[in-house]
Amino acid sequence: MELEQAIRNTLIQVAIIANCQLIENISDDTVLLQSGLDSLGFAMLVAQLEEDLEIDPFSQMQIAVYPRTFAEFVNIYRQALGTGN
Repeated sequence: MELEQAIRNTLIQVAIIANCQLIENISDDTVLLQSGLDSLGFAMLVAQLEEDLEIDPFSQMQIAVYPRTFAEFVNIYRQALGTGN
């Protein structure tokens, strides 16, 4: 499964568990803070992705980077996994 789609699927699952209402049509340009997921939801998302993908790119960063958009979030995982998916 493509990495971006896997992240989207996990985002939806976490939103349901966290009782958050995601906006419709999350695109590459969607600002994460406006996606409908709250801070606890984002923590849950990163934790679930760590379990699914066996990587936490945020803990590996020498300098903390906080992605602003969905595309930036996906790219952090792409870089950590060394994949172009």
